[in-house]
Amino acid sequence: MPLTPQRTPVSLTVRPSRPALAPLIGAMGYAEGRFAHTAELALPTGAAQLLVNLDRDALTCTPLCGAGRSTGGAAVHGPCSGPSVIDPTQQRAVVWVAFRPAGLSPFLPVPVCEVRDELAGLGELWGGDGAVLRERLLEAVAAGGPEAALRMLETALLEQARRPLEPDSAVRLAATLLERGTPVAEVADRLGWTSRRLARRCTGQLGLGPKRYARIRRFQRLLRRVNAGHEPPDWAALAADCGYHDQAHLIHEFRALAGITPSAYTPRSPEEGNHVPLPG
Repeated sequence: MPLTPQRTPVSLTVRPSRPALAPLIGAMGYAEGRFAHTAELALPTGAAQLLVNLDRDALTCTPLCGAGRSTGGAAVHGPCSGPSVIDPTQQRAVVWVAFRPAGLSPFLPVPVCEVRDELAGLGELWGGDGAVLRERLLEAVAAGGPEAALRMLETALLEQARRPLEPDSAVRLAATLLERGTPVAEVADRLGWTSRRLARRCTGQLGLGPKRYARIRRFQRLLRRVNAGHEPPDWAALAADCGYHDQAHLIHEFRALAGITPSAYTPRSPEEGNHVPLPG
């Protein structure tokens, strides 16, 4: 059952309306898009998403290093450790949820690290309820528009919660400190943990080890600075400001996490800095 196209594209981003979900979900929304390019890079953010393709019952993702992933149209996209190639036609009509750090964990039957770099179908994770969620959302959009679909999705998330709807406060603090650029050893000391315990807790609930998570969040700080400016980036100054050793270190990390050089980075828009159209 495809979504009937609307004349005017819609983009809706909201905070969760259910208070119990607010600590776990940063934002959720509905978006429609039509793009001239046929492929784009999706850059890693360190975060997990839930995606439902309402245009077609399929989602695909191909890491630059690794085998492609494909599922039905409703899936969890786990935290990515590197860039992936995605099909922009799968964004023609999509409902999405962006989880806060450690926010996905209550909705999974497995540790978050088991969906790292994966598209995990909701039918696999949630059984029959996950298998029919896409059809339920299509019916909700048809009856009451995107807002109705988002309300239904909130209900589905609450029904699927397998743990208390409270993020692990220690892991959230670790994520905040790593986001700020605090060295991993200092984060462990602040929490009174060993480095091994920090790695185990971060991997289980953030989906990434603390060093990888810190690298990705530093990269995201860099992208925010690049997309906030109106002049060509001063990469040497940005390297110093964002915590890289020097410009050469920045370039090396950019290649590792984006698959392209800084000079080749041309996002879809400044507001969509993690989507980079590919030629051809």
